[in-house]
Amino acid sequence: MDTERRAFLDDLLSQSTPSGFETAGQRRWLEYVEAHADETHVDAYGNAVAVSAGDDDAPSIAVAGHGDEIGLMIRDVTDDGFLKLTRIGGSDRTVTRGQHVTVHTDEGPVDGVIGQVAIHLRDSAADEYDEIAEQHVDIGAEDGEAAEKRVDVGDPITLRTRVSELAGDRVAARGMDNRVGVWTAAETFRRAVEADPEATVYAVSTVQEEVGFKGAQMVGFDLDPDAVVAVDVTHATDGPESPGDKGSDVDLGGGPVVARGSVNHPALVEAVRSVGEDTGTDLQLAAAGSRTGTDADAFYTSAGGIPSLNLGIPNRYMHTPVEVVDLQDLEAAAELLSAFAARLEEFAPFGVDL
Repeated sequence: MDTERRAFLDDLLSQSTPSGFETAGQRRWLEYVEAHADETHVDAYGNAVAVSAGDDDAPSIAVAGHGDEIGLMIRDVTDDGFLKLTRIGGSDRTVTRGQHVTVHTDEGPVDGVIGQVAIHLRDSAADEYDEIAEQHVDIGAEDGEAAEKRVDVGDPITLRTRVSELAGDRVAARGMDNRVGVWTAAETFRRAVEADPEATVYAVSTVQEEVGFKGAQMVGFDLDPDAVVAVDVTHATDGPESPGDKGSDVDLGGGPVVARGSVNHPALVEAVRSVGEDTGTDLQLAAAGSRTGTDADAFYTSAGGIPSLNLGIPNRYMHTPVEVVDLQDLEAAAELLSAFAARLEEFAPFGVDL
């Protein structure tokens, strides 16, 4: 990945964008795509769209990622000055204790820690993972009055981490889910525009995917493209503790993952696989018999039914502060989808022969 593209990814990873509070990340994403777009627009909830207008009678495709991440939120401030918590999305109670956090207030960031009773003082034989609602953030306040001068109920919270360079092209950070998806949507858009396709190409960064695909429901109805590819992370199952019965065989660095079944339109699946073969892109396959758990689940039932596909970026340790991806998988996904957008007229319209 070249320096400019990597800087863009790092910028995305440096933002804190829990669902409902995505503004900073959406702003940075728009800055990147605006240089290549005929127009951009943002709706009332912050879904961001870049447009490259094609021929009037040409088909259209949207490539989308979601700009939000999981997080936490203040649900109460105790008389002792501690912050009680609730979840934003699917935050993992097993990885939150003992972490540095940032509380994002209207007045700016406030540092804190999620407390954990010292091992010397607890019965380690009876250790259990406390629910998020039973955990607390300590910002060092003497009492509730002092805490309430710094924070408000409803302020979002994110774990404070850094981007770590691992071996080869592998990188670890919080929020790869789904910075890698919005990076791919933006980079696909840039490369597709350079190819000057006849098709209209949309790049989309949605909001509130982690709380039920809400942004995709709004955007799908509004854009109504001929096809949409939702790019999101998918479980890399090549780690030593990954269960073999809860996912398809997916390797980190093995290439983007094409989901098959249910949501994923069979003609779109076949077309993308065909382009992958022509471009020499290594692809992996995943079974999605009932749902994908991504924005594709919302797109495909929007506007009377939009042919949709979930393209996955392999990711280890999803919904933890140390998600790991291989940058080659991101590059391959952008190359694949930009080539597909350039050839869209060969495959559209996407229907089912009966």
